Amino acid sequence: MGSTNTEARSSALRQIPVGIWILGFVSMLMDISSEMIHSLLPMFMVTTLGASAFAVGLIEGLAESTALIVKIFSGPLSDYLGRRKGLAVLGYGLGALSKPLFAVAPAIGTLVSARILDRVGKGIRGAPRDALVADIAPSHLRGAAFGLRQSLDTVGAFLGPLLAVGLMLLWANDFRAVFWVATIPAFAAVGLLIFGLHEPAPSQSTPRANPIRRESLRQLSKSYWWVVAVGAVFTLARFSEAFLVLRALQGGIPVAFVPLVMVVMSLVYSLSAYPFGKLSDRMSHRKLLAIGLLVLIAADLVLAIDDHWAVVLVGVSLWGLHMGITQGLLATMVADTAPSNLRGTAFGFFNLICGIAMLLASVIAGLLWDGLGASVTFYVGAAFCVITLMGLIWKPVLQ
Repeated sequence: MGSTNTEARSSALRQIPVGIWILGFVSMLMDISSEMIHSLLPMFMVTTLGASAFAVGLIEGLAESTALIVKIFSGPLSDYLGRRKGLAVLGYGLGALSKPLFAVAPAIGTLVSARILDRVGKGIRGAPRDALVADIAPSHLRGAAFGLRQSLDTVGAFLGPLLAVGLMLLWANDFRAVFWVATIPAFAAVGLLIFGLHEPAPSQSTPRANPIRRESLRQLSKSYWWVVAVGAVFTLARFSEAFLVLRALQGGIPVAFVPLVMVVMSLVYSLSAYPFGKLSDRMSHRKLLAIGLLVLIAADLVLAIDDHWAVVLVGVSLWGLHMGITQGLLATMVADTAPSNLRGTAFGFFNLICGIAMLLASVIAGLLWDGLGASVTFYVGAAFCVITLMGLIWKPVLQ
């Protein structure tokens, strides 16, 4: 019986087009590079460049806001051009070019430029890349394809910090040396995308039109906008993972081992993303999303109850599991409810609105944390999950 299941999984993986694997490995390489830097960047800014905590927060807020603004343009532009690979290459290329700037930054000004360039690259590539996945994957394997790409992307999210910690120990906390090493996977990602991915021809030869004009946006169905609304409220329930790190610190985990909390979350996320993506091809999307919300409620309640390191690890693992269940699923739902000629636009709006919701959620979580404590923050997150569940029950327009 076990061998039969293994053969079935292997057969499903073989059916996924090569282009999806290429996009997955490109995401993985860039994530390894980015996480090697981002896991060390706050400490580098404070200890090496003399930045204040306020400056760190201001730089991160500016960078993320820049990414949000760019996201709304890249998806529609890929629809207008009828081609997506070029924009994806541009986005990944800007991300790679930003990496050496972190290594040579003599002061905060250069680092701000590097951070913004990195986020502009991320904003440019996100929607065209997701639309490429939808374009390449057969409709009956779309959930598995998004799950596989997300799984490989998340492999980079836990390999990057592990590699950074190892190199910092090996090289006596030489931040700049680690940042130079991080440039290697970034440029490898760009090379793999350029030479490894063959973009499919446009499915139709309609005249070019502005994708964000009123006539075009009318083609986005009520089902699509409902997915966007559900995704936004859901994002309010899952604020920044930085609060998982803060909870771990409260529990007395040694500072040197705190990054391992995110490694645990990313590992569970990576291992669960593909199986649940594959399951979404055969199961009601609404029911699977509801399961993901229930898992997030469990994670919030566990993290609210106690800050002991063992309890925190359970909560973080549940958090990673809910990410594995829901993130590829939401992307699949966007692809399924949007016309093929407007997929880039659809992902652009979805990413923008959910990004704004993430910023709002993190601000609310920070205010609750400072004013009422960690437990209240996680209880409120669980409450937002309940609101999203009620929305799914109230208007079940999804599959």
